[in-house]
Amino acid sequence: MEQYQEIERSIIKKFRKTIWSRFIKAVNDYELIKENDRIMVCISGGKDSFLLAKCIQELKRHGKINFDAYYVLMDPGYNKENLELIKNNAKKLNIPLEVFQSDIFEIVKNIDTKKACYLCAKMRRGHLYNKAQELGCNKIALGHHFNDVIETTLLSMFYGAEVKTMLPKLHSENFKGLELIRPLYLVKEEAIIDFMNYNNLEFINCACRFTEENKEKIIESKRKEIKELVNILIKKDKDIDYNIFKAMDNINLNCVLGIKKDGEYQSFLDTYDN
Repeated sequence: MEQYQEIERSIIKKFRKTIWSRFIKAVNDYELIKENDRIMVCISGGKDSFLLAKCIQELKRHGKINFDAYYVLMDPGYNKENLELIKNNAKKLNIPLEVFQSDIFEIVKNIDTKKACYLCAKMRRGHLYNKAQELGCNKIALGHHFNDVIETTLLSMFYGAEVKTMLPKLHSENFKGLELIRPLYLVKEEAIIDFMNYNNLEFINCACRFTEENKEKIIESKRKEIKELVNILIKKDKDIDYNIFKAMDNINLNCVLGIKKDGEYQSFLDTYDN
């Protein structure tokens, strides 16, 4: 049996409960993949996006839904070593990877630290949406997982002064007909790490040239702070992460001061006397 076949088998067998079943549940519960979809699976080079690609492959091979998938890596200017590692992993995992170039890292390298990450992310989205349209895709799949969801929720509360979360899917505002989906929405990061270690796989962690060249200037991210906080809380109560996640699916509108919908704010006072 080839290595990639052993890896595929581990997703279905060894990690059936922690990865495969949760992947399938997200796809079904949130109606992420439908008949005749054309999906561009975005590969960043990290563990999450490569696992996503394998799960999509397995679903296409064994599922009942007829859809097409395209596995794409946007190279924003990775160094040679990181790019080779990504390509080698694609071969190892039997993923037909298409690579297209951009000059994002070159553009943002001289920009202020605080603005560089925001601009980089915005430009990445633009390039990816354009590529999806070029391929005739109606959906873009990203590798965000369960932990990303709860961390985003807490980041919004602690530093954004609002309650919102990362949705399992959303329509693009600027690219008509394109939808972003997150099939690993219910998969915990610890399961992805277990999968990586079990199969002796090595993925890039952060291939950002900006970070590499400015390590002494980069302040620890707020997301990392939130991740550490959640880990501390889980040691006291193992259900903390699930409760944070579930809270966003169980909002009691009778007990909030105000809500915002499509930019319109409504106070509880507006309907209090009625």
